[in-house]
Amino acid sequence: MKILDLKKQYKHLYQPSAKKIEAVQVPNLQFVMIDGAIEKGSEPGKSPMFAEATQALYGIAYTLKFMLKKRKTDAIDYPVMALEGLWWVEDGFFDITVKDNWFYTLMILQPEVITQDIFEEAREQVRKKKGNDEMLPKARLAHFEEGLCVQVMHIGPYATEPVTIERMREFMAENGLKDNVGPNGKHHEIYMSDPRRTAPEKMKTVLRHPVVKI
Repeated sequence: MKILDLKKQYKHLYQPSAKKIEAVQVPNLQFVMIDGAIEKGSEPGKSPMFAEATQALYGIAYTLKFMLKKRKTDAIDYPVMALEGLWWVEDGFFDITVKDNWFYTLMILQPEVITQDIFEEAREQVRKKKGNDEMLPKARLAHFEEGLCVQVMHIGPYATEPVTIERMREFMAENGLKDNVGPNGKHHEIYMSDPRRTAPEKMKTVLRHPVVKI
């Protein structure tokens, strides 16, 4: 059986330092994705639609993994990667402390061996197992090239992210870079910890912002 060590291959993108902010070039990568929006008066941790989208993504991601692992020829094993979220607003300025006007793309990294046909087969397996989940038709297999970004590992609860983002922006200013979150870019979070099982002060979240050189 062939092993695809995605965690090792992309360690620089998924296990950055918490102490050292860095600029990285993020290549064109393949993901399973679902788009959505936070309901007015809600937030990600309390949004029913967000929870349903997350469940649908994981359902497809694990089905894909075991389809490839169990096939009779050319079996491949690889880890299911972390949940990621791209966040933006469509009116005004993105404010990380105001969350009920956020739009999102939730996504999970997939190896290039996953084709559209394999993806469709996996989605159908999930539908047969769990019924006609309204999120399943919204899922898609697509590539995303983020390009030049600044990133760091945030340690602690989501509520303290603004402090880390300010550190990122100081790094940008010192290195001739401009934060591109806004009309041209999206706030990116990669959830390395399960908030249901991890103490808030120990939570690990990769924060990544696209940047442009100035």
